[in-house]
Formats: sequence, structure tokens, C-alpha cells
Amino acid sequence: MEVGERKERFLKQRQVLIFFVFLGITQAGSEPRHYSVAEETESGSFVANLLKDLGLEIDDLAARAPRVISKGKKMRLHFDRQTGDLLLNEKLDREELCGPIEPCVLPFQMLLENPLQFFQAELRIRDINDHSPVFLDKEIVLKISESITPETTFLIERAQDLDVGSNSLQSYTVSPNSHFHLKLQESPSGTVLPQLVLNKALDREEQPEIRLILTALDGGTPPRSGTTLVRIEVLDINDNAPEFAKLLYEVQVLENSPIGSQVAIVTARDLDTGAYGEISYVFSQASEDIRKTFRINEKSGELLLTQELDFESIQNYTLNIQVTDGGGLSESCVVFVQVMDLNDNPPELTMSTLINEIPENLQETITAVFSVSDPDSGDNGRMVCSIQDDLPFILKPSVENFYTLVTNRALDRETRSEYNITITATDTGTPRLKTQHHITVLVSDVNDNAPAFTQASYTLRVRENNSPALHIGTVSATDTDAGANAQVTYSLLPPADPHVPLASLVSINADNGHLFALRSLDYEALRAFEFRVGAADRGSPPLSSQALVRVLVEDDNDNAPFVLYPLQNTSAPCTELLPRAAEPGYLVTKVVAVDGDAGQNAWQSYQLLKATEPGLFGVWAHNGEVRTARPLSERDAARHRLLVLVKDNGEPPLSASVTLHVLLVDGFSQPHLPPPEAEAEAAAAAPADPLTVYLVVALASVSSLFLFSVPVFVAVRLCGRGGAARAGRCSVPEGPFPGHLVDVSGTGTLSHSYQYEVCLTGGLGTLKFLKPIIPNFLAQGGERGSEANPSFRNSFEFSQVFIRVSTVLSLS
Repeated sequence: MEVGERKERFLKQRQVLIFFVFLGITQAGSEPRHYSVAEETESGSFVANLLKDLGLEIDDLAARAPRVISKGKKMRLHFDRQTGDLLLNEKLDREELCGPIEPCVLPFQMLLENPLQFFQAELRIRDINDHSPVFLDKEIVLKISESITPETTFLIERAQDLDVGSNSLQSYTVSPNSHFHLKLQESPSGTVLPQLVLNKALDREEQPEIRLILTALDGGTPPRSGTTLVRIEVLDINDNAPEFAKLLYEVQVLENSPIGSQVAIVTARDLDTGAYGEISYVFSQASEDIRKTFRINEKSGELLLTQELDFESIQNYTLNIQVTDGGGLSESCVVFVQVMDLNDNPPELTMSTLINEIPENLQETITAVFSVSDPDSGDNGRMVCSIQDDLPFILKPSVENFYTLVTNRALDRETRSEYNITITATDTGTPRLKTQHHITVLVSDVNDNAPAFTQASYTLRVRENNSPALHIGTVSATDTDAGANAQVTYSLLPPADPHVPLASLVSINADNGHLFALRSLDYEALRAFEFRVGAADRGSPPLSSQALVRVLVEDDNDNAPFVLYPLQNTSAPCTELLPRAAEPGYLVTKVVAVDGDAGQNAWQSYQLLKATEPGLFGVWAHNGEVRTARPLSERDAARHRLLVLVKDNGEPPLSASVTLHVLLVDGFSQPHLPPPEAEAEAAAAAPADPLTVYLVVALASVSSLFLFSVPVFVAVRLCGRGGAARAGRCSVPEGPFPGHLVDVSGTGTLSHSYQYEVCLTGGLGTLKFLKPIIPNFLAQGGERGSEANPSFRNSFEFSQVFIRVSTVLSLS
């Protein structure tokens, strides 16, 4: 009976230690492996090496991620992943863990996470002799009537020893005396009970009290002992023992009943009268747990609670109650108390494996492995587990009361990077109790998104003559990935046209996409260019995208007008012939100029700044034509010098000037008069001998006639198509210009090859000269021409056929 009480005492602890699940996914139903260790062994001590039992090599440990799991939150064992040794996490007290149960076995489980695999194991805790026998009563009082006959036995309260096996209580001894000797009796459960046997009749008048020392010994090496005082009071004769109404009382009590609640009432009676008929109730052979939990009223036999009952710790109690009368006679009964379970324990959730971060784009990923338990019984201990419905996770039952949390579809970090999951374990008791466990799962990034430009194409504008390294614009791309997968670097892609010197035109900052012009741009040489920019992330493998960038060069007024006709850099100035019979509005000549700029920067206007005879000539502002403003008279000087200003419409405006020489003649028969400066030089250089002068003049005249006869003949042949020109005037062909002529500043036409006609009268016919005056400097689009002619002003070559016709009619 005593053993049964101790088993009930430690039933709660045993339930906490036993696993509900010993079946592994790959080794379900296999026999557990057995290991042992002595109790009170120091923490960190070696228990066993599990490599052979697990079938692993030392190199496989890290990959398989082994761990030891046991019931409850207390981890008493530790697995060394470096050596494969099983070590103690703490000192183990066999009596605390198992009480009187022998053998004391601590179940645990080896869990291999990758792949998931369970191994069952048991650790047996060997008892050591670390407890001495203890008598709960320091003094035992026996009241024995002097009428008791020899050989009568008296049961004595036994000692308690928490050790088991050979270390448990083995024997008793009593101090030497003449009245009693000790008799040991073994109960059906194997417990040794001490009994005092009366050797001879007692004589109260001779010795009213006897004191004995009772010693309890265990079987350890060396043995431990405990003592108590047995005090025997010799009583008068009492011939009736008390009697209980029932020898067995069975009661049911709800756990968590309040302290002081009545459990039961036992009743007994004694037929004796007086002191021998007075009875008292006490516990007999009661364990320490019973004495802490219950209290009995010595007079009334009322059994009361002194602390709350816990079904999960102890489900029932067996109480032995002894009633004794005033004469020392006694009787015993048994009270069986059954504790009724209440649903007072929520389910317990033990997390075995938890992966807090999983990569995106993976299917069926195990996130957590956990087990649930409930120490209640029946429906109070049945459980269901659930998570939120709006999550891409599902719970899968594994072995008994084990669950795995698995993704049911591929996760996308860019859509959601974090999941807060609440695992709810609910029992089916009344009322229902639940436990919630919160975990956070992070979704790690995978490089599955290429950088995206904010625009498919960019148009940047930069004014020419910019400073080198000028920031001309920025391209930007974003990547929805994270970390290195979202770090974007920019680069210039090779141009489609290998002749475009992109590397010398622009550069890009690889970190922020800033674009810089490497050199000063010239609108007249390059008006626009385009290239592609790449954006790549730093993932593995990297992803990239492209965008088109078009750079437009804006014109600046950096080119002054350039005079094509008349040419100013020749050694001999061009002299225009004007007949004195010319009427007002007569076209003397036309100033032709070009401007390398564009738009209003190339719009030109003409202005007469200075003239030898003010009011005689005028210049049309828009086309540069020089015309007579009034009729000529005999008083007008024969030579005139005009200064014409050509100005563009830029800001600020740029200009150029040209000097025109006009000679008034009476028809083309009048000889061409040299300028005054030439006459002065000739007069200074003339010899004193007039004969020499005549000879030189005659030789020059003959030579001039011969030299000019050939071009005059050619001119007559070329101008034979008709259409006589006005005397002494050069004109351009009438009618529409060919399609290859372009409009300059809206004031006239300018061909890539200028045509001039020099028309002579006086019977010599018409002489026409065709000569290219400027190369093709305005190509289509501006780009090809710019490449072919990068410096307009430096590479421009101008040629002009200047014709002077002097007809000397000399009649001698």
C-alpha cells in the first residue's frame, strides 16, 4: 500500500517526462536505444557517443542538423554536434524525477532535421545512496496495557527512504531491552515493516514507561541510518478496541477545490467507558505528500484539505486512518480519494525546429516542426491546431501530436517580405482552453527582378560650347529586389554605329546615373547623337535593362557672318564697274555672306556704314544687294569705296564688314583706270626716259591683247545661247533656281556651287565663267557634313575667278 502511495505521488512527474511521440518519419516503430547515467552526475558529463547509433559520420553532423528534444521546456541533455557526444545539461535527481519508480527512465528523442528523421532513446538514471532513512515522527508513542500477553506484536511507523533498490531501506534495529524484541515483516509490496514483539508481561506499577531507540538502515555502501524514539506508556487494562463503521471509504474530489474543503468523515466507536472509551483519529503510515495535503480532526474524524489538489500531479490518494481508544487499542480503515479532472491546463506547444528566414520562389518549404501536449485527460486533453486562413502556409500532422508548418505556394518577397504567424492549439474541454505561439518568418530575396528605368527613352539638351565634365542629365532605374540584388550600376552600351566616338563624348556615373559631357560640343559639327544606357543589378546572376538617350545640341551664337563675295583676303581688291548711264536702282553688286549658326543666330542683315559719296548707293538690308540710289552725273568721282556691315540676329549679335570698290565708266570701252595709289607708285617708279616708257607700254598692250583673246573667245562660245545682259553689269541667271540651292536667312538663295555670269558688250559677245565658290558645307541633318567638315572656318577654301576686261581702243 505504501508503494502505491508513492507511485501516486510521482505520477505527475512521470507524465511530464514521457514523450507522446516516439515514431520517426523514417524509423517509425523502431525499438528505443538505451543509455544510463548515475544520478547527481555533474553537468556537462559524458553520457554516450551517438554517431554509431545514428548511423552517421562526424562529417555528416552539420548537414543533418541533429538535436535532442524531450518532453516539456526543460532540456536536460545536450548533443555536441562537433563530436557526436551526448552530454548532461544539469545534475539529475532520480528521486525528484521518478520517486519510488524503478527503473527511472527519461525518454528523449534525437531529431535529424535535414531530412526530417526521429530516433527514440531512453536514459536510465541509476540510483546512488544519497538519502538516509528518515522517520517522519521523531517520537513514537505506544500505549500498551499491562494485560497484554507476551508475543503480542505492535506495528511501528516505518521510516522513509527516497532511494530505491539496494540503496533503499533494508532493516531496523532496536536498542537492547528486556521487554521487547524487533520483528521485521515484509508487506505484499515488498516494504519492510518494523514490529515490536512483547517478550514478557508489562507491570505498570514496576515500570510505567519504557524508552527504546529504533534505528532504520539502508543497503548502501556505506549504509545510511536514521533513528526515532519509541516511548511506551503502560496502561491499565482495556478489553475493547475501537471499531470503524466501514473499513473502506471511497470519495471523489474535484481538483482545485478550495483549501479547507471537507473530503470525508470517518466514524468509529468503542464499547468501553471512561478513558478507555475515548477515541482519537490519526493518519497511519501516511507519506509526506498525504500529510501536506490532508488534515484529520482527532475528535470528529473529519478529513479536510490543507492544499489544492492537482489531477495532473496525482490522480488518487490512499489514506490509512487509525483510531485509538484511551486504553491503547486501535483499529484502521482506508479512505480512497479520487481526484476529478478539470480543464485547467491549456495545451502546451514545444517548438522543435524553427526556420525564421526562407527564400522566395520555393515550393513546399518546411518552416517549423513542433509538438503539442495537454496534461489533462479525456476531452480536456484532446487538441486541435490551426493558423490564420489568409497565409500561404498550412499545418501538416506528422507523427502523434507532431506538426510541420509548410508553405503551400511560392512566396514573393516583393509582394510581402514578412509573415507573422500565430499557431493556436485548442483543447476540446469545457471550457475550451487554448495556447497561442507567435512566430515571424522573413522571406529572403532572390534576384528575380531586373532594374527598370523610369523612362524608356530620355531626351537631353545641352548648349554648345559647354565646359568639359558638364552634368547634362540623369538616367534612373529602380530594382524591387533587396540588398545586392537591388544595387544598380549604370554603364554606356557600345553604340550601334562604331564610327560614333561615344567614349569621347559622354560618360556616366556608375552609381547614380549622372551623365557628363566629356568635351565641349559644337553645334555646327554635331547637332544630335544618341546612345543606349544599361542598368545592371549586383545579383547572381545579374539582371539588366536598357534605355535610349538622345542628346540634342542647342545652337549658340558663336559664328560671325562670313563674306563669300566679294572675297576680302585677296591681294587685289575686286572692283565693280558701273556705267555712268545707270538709272536709280541699278544693281551694282551683291554681298553674299553665310553664318554657321542656326535659327535666328543665322539671320543676317546688311547695312552701309561708309561710302565715298553718301547718298549715291544703298544696300538692301535683307539680301545684300548694292544698288544706285540716284542718277549718276559727270561730277561724281570715278572711283568709290563702300564699307558694308553684315550682322546676324544672335544675342549678342556678331558681325563682319566688307569693302567694295566701284569704278564709274562710260560703257565698257573706257579703259580701266588704276587706283590713285597705283598711279602714285607708277609715277615714282617711272624712268626719266620717255622712250623706255613707250616701249614697255606697247609690249604690255600686245601681251594683254594676246592673253585676253583666248578667254574672250571661250566666253563668246559659252554665252552664245542668247539673252543679252545689260552693259557693264554681272547678273545671275533668271528663272527658278535648281533644287540643290538652299535658302540662307530667308533673304535669297545660296547654292553649293555658285554661278556667276560676266557679260561684256561692245561686240565681244557674252563671256560666262562657271566656278565652284564653296564646298558642300551644309549636308543633310548637319551630322554628316559636320563629320566631313569639322571646322568650317579653318577648312573653308574659297576660289574666285576674277575677270577684268580692259578694252583699249587706240587709233593711231
